[in-house]
This record gives sequence, structure tokens and C-alpha cells, in this order.
Amino acid sequence: MALSRFWSWMIAISALYIFYLLFVNKMYSLNGLVNGKQNDPVLVAEVPQANFAADTSLVAALQANKGAGYVQNDTLYKLLDNGTVELNIGKQSADGIFPTCKNTIMDIWLPLIGYLTFFCGLLNLLNDSNAIGKLAGVMAPFFMRIFPELPKGHPAYGFMTMNFAANFLGLDNAATPFGLKAMESMQEANPTKEKASNSQIMFLCLHAAGLTLIPTSIIGYRAAQHASNPADIMLPTIITSFIGTLAALIFVSIKQKINLVNLVVVGLVAGVSAIIALLLVYINKLDGIEKFHFTGNLSNGVLLFIILLIVVYCIAQEKVFKANNTNIFDSFVTGAKDGFTTGVRVLPYMIAMLVALSIFRNSTLMTIVMNGIGSALSIFNVDQQIINAIPVAIMRPFSAGGSRGFMLDAMKTYGADSLTGQLSCLFQGAAETTFYVVALYFGSVNVKDARYTLSIMLLVDLVCVISGIFVCQLYF
Repeated sequence: MALSRFWSWMIAISALYIFYLLFVNKMYSLNGLVNGKQNDPVLVAEVPQANFAADTSLVAALQANKGAGYVQNDTLYKLLDNGTVELNIGKQSADGIFPTCKNTIMDIWLPLIGYLTFFCGLLNLLNDSNAIGKLAGVMAPFFMRIFPELPKGHPAYGFMTMNFAANFLGLDNAATPFGLKAMESMQEANPTKEKASNSQIMFLCLHAAGLTLIPTSIIGYRAAQHASNPADIMLPTIITSFIGTLAALIFVSIKQKINLVNLVVVGLVAGVSAIIALLLVYINKLDGIEKFHFTGNLSNGVLLFIILLIVVYCIAQEKVFKANNTNIFDSFVTGAKDGFTTGVRVLPYMIAMLVALSIFRNSTLMTIVMNGIGSALSIFNVDQQIINAIPVAIMRPFSAGGSRGFMLDAMKTYGADSLTGQLSCLFQGAAETTFYVVALYFGSVNVKDARYTLSIMLLVDLVCVISGIFVCQLYF
């Protein structure tokens, strides 16, 4: 599996480079890589306080700020109780190994368990009330053409529809349980359980393309950074993510020899385009506050409406539950338990990938790669404002938290309304955490060989970056 090799080589190369830095005295302590936290000061040396006896002002400052530290010429000096002075330069790029393991469980996995428990309960209601089958029947004409290996009316059609709808509305937490159920459903029809099926690859690439109508969180971050119009990123995000989705559909279809030139596929793509265009026309007529208010209520309102629709439909179909010797509440609980089990199954994959990324970032190899790409782009006279946003694009496939940090730093440093700030938001909102998604979704169904999934997803990421640059320059 490509992801397995990538993960293994990432850890091996990063660890070897760390030991090299230690050997040539360019790294002083390994404690931060194991126990440190993101943005902690990086320890570069420890010296006796007596070495600074001649610098009376520094000694006085150290005494006055004992424990907290004193900053001078970009160096943080800390006086310890034993008389040793620590010299710290820069900040740690990511949490160390142990904090990453802890935070993966506390900040990512436990919330995910909550989302999975609730939404898988709702999904089981849809399944037991036969709603999933009806939804699958509605979407069958389209899905049969891009998922030819799945039989007509397959339950995965319904789960995929819910997943795409949640992603479309920026409801990432709701989209994940739907997506995991879709993968599990397709795995039942997968003849080779350890190898990704064509249908699973198509779904995951379309999912990762991240077609988004309302980038709610990005708008919120821009508002917090005092953008003049926080919602102005909506149109570029929609266009860029739509281009990425079409690219994913085309790339996978070419690989799987699927013919997309037919009335159903072309008609649906044109229909979605028309809906997006009409909403954009309306949204662009609103002022800044109204736009932010409308988009927030639209996404959350649709989520609440879906929940209401599911419950009301199940009440109307209560006789179906009775015929299966169950009831609405018991059906929800059964599905919720299945969501919890799924969450437990994906935890090892999450920890393995995030620890590997932690070691890679803290080894400074990530910084070297970013600087190298920046230097290469400057040779071709690429605008410096674009180069300044590239770290977000590079980090996004690896870590949502890391790329979010780069995005916020870019807006703070260059301004939320600068091209760098706008591009950073676009890269964050119109792409997916590729490596995490592959590990999570394939890990949930114990698929070991992802085949060409990763390469196509990274190619789609590249398409989103290139198209995002052009869209931002044209729009702003």
C-alpha cells in the first residue's frame, strides 16, 4: 500500500535526519521531539549563569524574570533553580510524540466518537425505515454510471448522497459518519477485501475533492482576523472546489475507463452548476454581515432540517420498525453502538499517521521542503504573495491543524485581505487532509492496498492549488 510505504519512509528518513542533526551539533535536545508541545521554545544550549557575569543587565533581567524567561535578540533566556541558564531560539513546529498520542485521542478521536455515535444512529434509522433504499433508487441513474461495479440501488448510494450533501454544506463532522458507512457498505461488495475497489477509490477521490458551498469555518477565521468582508472567500472556494471535484471525477474515470459523456452525468453536473450559480447570485447581493449570517444559518439550518426530516419520516414509518421487531429508539441505539465500534477501529490508523507527521515536522524536514519549493518558485518570478501562501497548500494534505496554523499566521502577518491571506484561506477551505482521510477511511474497513488512490488525490490537490491561484488573482 502506497500510504504504508509513505508512512514508513517518513518516519525512517525523519528519524535519521534528527540523529544527523544531533551528531553535527545542530540539534541540542531530543526532549521536545518526544515530550514537547507545539510553539514551545526550542532549547539550543544550557550554560552556567556564571558565564554571563560580565553582562550585568542580562543577569538582573534573568533574576527578575526567573522561571518565565527573558527575551533578548530573538533568544529566550531562562534561569533555572540550579543556576543553569537555558537558551531557546524559535518555536517547536508540532507536538512531540507523547502529546500527539494524547491529543489525537482527546482532541480528535473522542469528538469523532461523539459524531459517529449520533450520526450512525440516524443512519440506522434511515436504513431500518427503508429510506436509504429509496434514496439510493433516486440517485441510481447517476451513481450507476460512475460506480458501474455497484449493483443498482446499492445502500452505499444513499450513504454517499448524504456524505456529499454534508460536505457541500461545509458540515465536515456530519460528513465523516456518512462517508464511513458508505465505505463499509461498499466493502461488502468488494471481492478482494484487502485491496481498494474501484468504487471505493472513486468515492474517496470525490469526497476528498471537497466540493463546498459554504466554507463556514474559514469565514469565521477571516472574521476573527478582521477581514473587511469575511465571506468574500465563498465564490473562489466554490469555484476551486468544483474544479477539483470535476478533476477527480475525470482522473478516476480515465483510470477506470468510465464513459462520462452521457445525458445523466452531464445533466447532473450542469444542474449542480446552475444551483451554485443561483445561490451565488443571491449571496453576492447581500452585504458583509447579512452574507455571514445567511451562510451560517443555511448550513446549520439544513443540518437541523435533515435531522427533523429523518425523525418525522421514521415516525410515519413506525409500522416498518414494528414489523422488524424494533422501534425508533432501539434502532437509533443499535446504530449508535455501531458508530462507536467504527471509531475504535480507526484509532490506530489515526495515531500512526499523526505521530509520523509530528516527527516529520519537528525534524525540520518540512521547513526545508517548503523553503526549497519557495526558492524554486521564485526562479520563475512567481509573485511573493503567492509563495508566502504555499506553506498552507503543502501542509493541508498532511495536517488540518498544521495548515490552519499557517493560514492564521499568514492572515496575521500579511493581512486577511492581502492576496497571501486570501490564498491561504482558499487553500485551507478548498482541499482535504488527504493522508488523514486515506488512513481513516481505508483503515475503517481494513483495506491494506489503496492502489492509485493517493496519487490521484494528491494530483487533485495540485489542481486545486493551481486553479485557486488563478481564481484568486481574477476575483480579487
